[in-house]
Amino acid sequence: MALDSSCAFRASVLLACVIIFSNVLYCPVGAYLYHNRYQGDQVFRITPSNDEDVQVLKRILGHIKVDLWQPNIASLIRHNATVDVHVKRNDTRDLRARLKQEHIGYKVFISNLQKEIEKQTGYRSSRKRRSESQYDYEVYHSLNEIQTWMFEMNRTHPHLVDMFSIGRSYEGRPLYVLQLGKRSRPHKKAVWIDCGVHAREWIGPAFCQWFVKEALNSYQYNPEMRRLMNQLNFYIMPVFNVDGYHFSWTTDRFWRKTRSKNYKYHCRGVDANRNWKVKWCEEGASTHPCDDTYCGPYAESEPEVKAVANFLRKHKKRVKAYISIHAYAQMLLYPYSYKYATIPNFSCVESAAHNAVTALYSAYGVRYRYGPASTTLYVSSGSSMDWAYRNGIPYAFAFELRDTGYYGFLLPEALINPTCTETMRAVKAIASGLLKKCDVDRDRFPYI
Repeated sequence: MALDSSCAFRASVLLACVIIFSNVLYCPVGAYLYHNRYQGDQVFRITPSNDEDVQVLKRILGHIKVDLWQPNIASLIRHNATVDVHVKRNDTRDLRARLKQEHIGYKVFISNLQKEIEKQTGYRSSRKRRSESQYDYEVYHSLNEIQTWMFEMNRTHPHLVDMFSIGRSYEGRPLYVLQLGKRSRPHKKAVWIDCGVHAREWIGPAFCQWFVKEALNSYQYNPEMRRLMNQLNFYIMPVFNVDGYHFSWTTDRFWRKTRSKNYKYHCRGVDANRNWKVKWCEEGASTHPCDDTYCGPYAESEPEVKAVANFLRKHKKRVKAYISIHAYAQMLLYPYSYKYATIPNFSCVESAAHNAVTALYSAYGVRYRYGPASTTLYVSSGSSMDWAYRNGIPYAFAFELRDTGYYGFLLPEALINPTCTETMRAVKAIASGLLKKCDVDRDRFPYI
């Protein structure tokens, strides 16, 4: 049975199918991408070697306006842990001089950010995308292209795909989800996968599209995929933060947040992974609207977060796994993010994570760290993963895909295929584990 769909929506599907797939690449802006705004900007990798270095570095970064990539908030800077920071061209010389003066080690990872952005996409002026068979899964796609592709998947695979909207974004864009699975029985277990929570992490939406493509194309000949599609439903949300993702294509390649307005400040947006109703706005989140980790005016203030939370609340008896795709770090994380503690069903989740990273490694030998988010990455509150777990979804994961910083958020299109291929193996391993029994605290998870 199709969920949350209607005759009116199906009519809109047919209308959209009449106008799908343009010939021309969605070109961000102007003669240069993003009006050449990143020309001369650089990305530094800084390594403070002791606590004194950490304090000095925090002071330096407090005086220079920078874009922290890893970690995403200065309070999380630790000694012997690398700090990746995007620096405007007018500040690179000043930062370099200060680091040298304080004897803090650093490398310039990206010497000209504008050139790296244009290399990432190959800056092709046009790409043909006339039909599903010609759709290129090894390039990054704009929001319009992704949503048009979703309509096409819905049209061409009626027995395995159902497309529906769970709400609208702050700027009024529909929040589309694809339901994948054979309609064999009404109450199948389900897996939720979302991508593009943070706008600049383009490899996320690329993976969600890859997952759909692989699931549909291999259904007929791959016994494992057929079993998963027959026994499970997959809810795939290729772009969670639709407004932010669109903005990252048109205006600011490194935009992270949503695009909601704050009426006290000129800064816009909320971190969609700090806005969930679980230890909201505590450690690892910011109360300042101009910060990248701003938690919002209240929990679930963002319509995108509210829509997904409502959907998962409605279907929590059947959703057994929640998977959120992020970048970058090469990690597979599970709860808790907001505290240093062991989850009740630790052995089952730990085993699932181990199987997933082992499957991922089998593709190309790429190693992922895995473990609780608080100890493996950093403490953060109000995350979707913790919320899903606290709301009764027993297997909640967040992937941080390639790489570990050489390209950062600018993972080249040439690496989409291997990154998605290995991640597909990991996600299939998690999904396959749902079809087997694992001893858990059934008082904590009565629906498993």
